[in-house]
Amino acid sequence: MRIDYAQIEPELTSRFRQLTRDLAQTAISPTLRALVELRVSQMNRCAYCIQVHQAEARHLGEDQARIEQLPEWRASTLFTPQEQAALAWAEALTHTTTLHEDEQEYAQLTALFSEQEIVALGMAISLANFWNRMAGGFRK
Repeated sequence: MRIDYAQIEPELTSRFRQLTRDLAQTAISPTLRALVELRVSQMNRCAYCIQVHQAEARHLGEDQARIEQLPEWRASTLFTPQEQAALAWAEALTHTTTLHEDEQEYAQLTALFSEQEIVALGMAISLANFWNRMAGGFRK
């Protein structure tokens, strides 16, 4: 690890951790959130976060075949339309170069999720990206 950011900024890191824990209180199921966070971590190539979210998904009862097929979810028949919409949204919000070209993903999302769920997904995706960048940048 380059710098232990939690040791340097314990209070601020603690607040981000609390925000992450608070996601459990949103309208998004823990399993869907774990899949979305895992997909974001895969896209960002954060080995530490991938390990964390794979373990979380398994703990929540996620099937190993679905975890293995997650990078190729678009070609897989193992994911529901709702999961596909959430994963597409995760990719749209993570690929910042295409962030303003996400109308199709957003339309799919609004057909399958409430506004509250869409906001919760956006927060989960954004926090996953935050943690990926911290863990990756500081070589956790």
